[in-house]
Amino acid sequence: MLNTLRKIDFWILLSVITLMLFSISFVYSASASIGEIRFGSSEKFFFKHSIFIFLGFISLYIGIKVDYHFLERHSDKLLFLSIVPLILVLIIGTKINGAYRWLYIGPINFQPSEIAKFALIIHLSKLLAQRQEIIKSFKLGLLPPIIWTAVVCGLIAMQPNMSSSIVIFGLAVIMLFIGNINGKQLLLIGTGIMGIFAVYAVSATYRIQRLLTFVGLATNEDLSSEASSFQIKQAILGFGNGGFWGLGPGQSKQAHRFLPESYGDYIFAIIGEEYGFIGVFLIIFVFALILYRGFRIAKNAPDNFGYFLATGITITFSIFAFVSAGVNCGIIPPTGIPMPFISYGGTAIVVYSYIIGVLLNISLQINKYKED
Repeated sequence: MLNTLRKIDFWILLSVITLMLFSISFVYSASASIGEIRFGSSEKFFFKHSIFIFLGFISLYIGIKVDYHFLERHSDKLLFLSIVPLILVLIIGTKINGAYRWLYIGPINFQPSEIAKFALIIHLSKLLAQRQEIIKSFKLGLLPPIIWTAVVCGLIAMQPNMSSSIVIFGLAVIMLFIGNINGKQLLLIGTGIMGIFAVYAVSATYRIQRLLTFVGLATNEDLSSEASSFQIKQAILGFGNGGFWGLGPGQSKQAHRFLPESYGDYIFAIIGEEYGFIGVFLIIFVFALILYRGFRIAKNAPDNFGYFLATGITITFSIFAFVSAGVNCGIIPPTGIPMPFISYGGTAIVVYSYIIGVLLNISLQINKYKED
């Protein structure tokens, strides 16, 4: 084990472990008041999140120990197995806050979309790595990855989870662009699919209202407008309360039922309130460090699959982290995207932990390759 630790990327490992451990304190502070009211215990979310973190460490270890080429050999099966729950959640999923995103199987519940987005990234990495000689072909190069991307994004959008679907589609397009796909063909197909997204986005009143509120075109008399902007206003108020140094751990006012989803999608605002600009800056710095080290791993990967997989993992993790931060700061429309390793949630923590473990396994293979 010590030999493995010496060969993997220490800075990513340290960054992720730090985020996971500090998230226990963040979630407790952000959820104590809600837990007391909802369950009669201020520690309810704290204990569940601690269990998720423990499972995350196990998942991280598995990702580090298992050769990442295992994913290359079985990427098609993994993607198929991730699509099945996306279909099932639309049929037998549990409706929460107007969306079918959670699948309950006995005592186990999870979000299929969290698994599917990484299964898609893994399969796209395999296709790009194996088809570089025919990558400019529309039928053999562009069409297969676009079809798989459309299937996954379409099913996620139907939950409905429009924001995650758009972000995942954007991630796939970035990967295809990096993979030397024909640029004109990609632009044509991408524009067509984004047109479909645009039509779907304006097919629901609440989505239109969110956009109008964000750009300041909704009226104050509109009750739905006021509701859709409430979270942003409260989040920004939290940052303002925190100032430079913050109010101190456990001193957040917004966590006392003023800011909905304070322990989930909007936990970054609670961190800003309690730890101030300094705390926010440190969190962003850690994410930026993981981004830098991830691209460094991709650059030195032993093979094409390792390169595309490391790139895809790094881009996915970073974009979801910075989109979440942007929503909390009010510079991106509300999306319902949690912050990796910090927000409360079991599926995301376990899946992100495993996929970062895979990234660390690639760094391990780099050092083994150099030794050979």
